[in-house]
Amino acid sequence: MIRTLLNKAQRMHDFCKTFVFFLLFGLAFYEAAVAAEDDKIVRVFIFAGQSNMVGSDSKVQDIKRFPPFSGLENAQSGVRFSYCIGRENKMKSDGWVDLQPVNNVVGPELSFARKVTQHIDAPIAIIKCAAGGTHLGGDWNPDDPEGFKMYPLALDLIQLSLAEFDRKEIPYCIEGFMWHQGENDMFNAEYMANYGVNLKNFLAKWRRDLKEPELKFYIGELCTKTIWGMDLRPRMYAISLGQRAVTTSDLLAEYIPTSHVGVEIGGGVGLHYHYGTLGQLEHGVNYADAYLRTIGKQLNKPRKLTSWPYEKGSEVKLFILAGHRNMEGERAFVQQLGKLEGKESLLNDNAKIAFKYSIGGGFKKSDGWERLGPAGAYGNFGPELSFGQTLQDELSDSIAIAKFTHSGTQIIDWTPEGSMAKSRHIYPHFIAFIKEAIAELEERGQQVELTGVFYHLGENDMSFGPYRKDAAARLQSMIAQSREDLGRMGLKWYVSQQPPTDDERVSSIDVTSQIAEIAAADTDLIHIKAFDLTGQSQKLVIATAGIVQLGEVLAKSYLEQK
Repeated sequence: MIRTLLNKAQRMHDFCKTFVFFLLFGLAFYEAAVAAEDDKIVRVFIFAGQSNMVGSDSKVQDIKRFPPFSGLENAQSGVRFSYCIGRENKMKSDGWVDLQPVNNVVGPELSFARKVTQHIDAPIAIIKCAAGGTHLGGDWNPDDPEGFKMYPLALDLIQLSLAEFDRKEIPYCIEGFMWHQGENDMFNAEYMANYGVNLKNFLAKWRRDLKEPELKFYIGELCTKTIWGMDLRPRMYAISLGQRAVTTSDLLAEYIPTSHVGVEIGGGVGLHYHYGTLGQLEHGVNYADAYLRTIGKQLNKPRKLTSWPYEKGSEVKLFILAGHRNMEGERAFVQQLGKLEGKESLLNDNAKIAFKYSIGGGFKKSDGWERLGPAGAYGNFGPELSFGQTLQDELSDSIAIAKFTHSGTQIIDWTPEGSMAKSRHIYPHFIAFIKEAIAELEERGQQVELTGVFYHLGENDMSFGPYRKDAAARLQSMIAQSREDLGRMGLKWYVSQQPPTDDERVSSIDVTSQIAEIAAADTDLIHIKAFDLTGQSQKLVIATAGIVQLGEVLAKSYLEQK
């Protein structure tokens, strides 16, 4: 009797297992079928705005200068593209074509498409309508368009493009609206004051007219690394407040940081007001990353330390690296690093040096402490690699590196007082970052020696007269307050300076002598004149070989001071 019951129970158990197996198999099969069907639906993205959406002052032939984006000069045959670009003389696709540069100009859609298609199986299509020098308050006004009447123009382009899909019975869905605009509204007092209100209305009317109430918008930040981020700081800030107000209150609108991306080098002093080629390519990656996060794609591969490199209770020398464009490594790329003779080893992660970072004003942060290695957001790196290796070759001590940068800031943003642009006030975040790095090391049982702050002087500040004039005083203020806030009155600062901009508009301000003067009065301030860096072919920015050399110069300066 008991054996019979046990046999029945076993058969019931086997049946349940089989049922569950087929249930799960069927569910998996159903989900796979749905996913396969979904991958046949064309995902449509709309790109719109003014000159920094057009791609003004970029050049297709310059793409080869930036290895992470190599190949984007060619058409992307798997991506449909419909466009109307320009003001008086409009360039039109007149239907769908392969995605490609238009009129020798690089737009963000090129790098966006490549990044997205690398991570999803569904086909994508891009509709682009953009024109330089246009206003949200006037040209793009959905209720009363003026000037170039961009809103009805863009709506007509989108509807005609989608109608072609309908005629050919091609299934599609509108996935996102990428918007970059606002610079021209800051020149009109009414438009500037009402930018947030106008943007909220703009989004609402698009959702209504496209019959897409859940349409997601990606709002690109205005680039503060340009000259306008300096001489028009209050106006830029006013536009940013309007953008932030909308992206904070609208759950389907996301603020996309772009103030840290590359900016074109102009004539004269070098400052520019357009992203140019590199910035446009990075601009597109920013939009792609934001969209991919929206659909749940995890992009950043973990680089965490597999084992802690220091013995518990041992002393660790902590080096703080800080600065702007070149400390961030704007134009230093891993592909070029691998071709530098004798420097190939810098490509390999160094598990013996713990590395913590916040770059682009927090645009990309380390997950705690990682292995020292290339960590830029766009396949780039800073002087930390050669800095760490040079120290490691000469010291028997344990070392850790913490790097804090924001290339979209100027020195005023690093002062204790900051400016009226409160969102750009980076000093409190910088101090908090250092305190956090020390605390995390101590929590792991290390004795921490804060060896110093290695700061590369603001490059843009050297090219704008009012900022260059005040650079030394602002630096001095930052150093003095940091020592007080960190409770280390003898904290050493190693301040490196590349050759300041040589132009008649700013050369009368002898900023090098001013920095040397405050260093002479401060025994714990070391002024490093990095005037012989390799390969600075353009004003303001240092390329790959020069960034490697800068790291070595910083490390050797420390070793000489020991």
